[in-house]
Amino acid sequence: MDFKEYQEKSVETVVDLGERDNLIHFTFGLAGEVGEVTEKIKKVHRDKGFEFDDDDKKYLEKELGDVLWYTSQLATALSLSLNEIAEKNTAKLQSRKTRGKLLGSGDDR
Repeated sequence: MDFKEYQEKSVETVVDLGERDNLIHFTFGLAGEVGEVTEKIKKVHRDKGFEFDDDDKKYLEKELGDVLWYTSQLATALSLSLNEIAEKNTAKLQSRKTRGKLLGSGDDR
């Protein structure tokens, strides 16, 4: 499945709250799911010496799926294409790599 197909299929599962409230819901949902991924990795680091077992990976796979879903819904709500987002992001990162600017900070490096 590519991003276009995912974006088309995943939007079918949206409970429409209205344009403004959808954007708020998707943004807060994304932040929450990223928090769940972060929290799990923190606990594996603290409790397991950063050794991920199959259960940890299954949990993270599910939560990363939720991150993808919310990202997709935000993109769709803003009339953006996940395929184009991915293409532009990899082009930006390749440019940084070519220019020796992968490390550092700031969006315009």
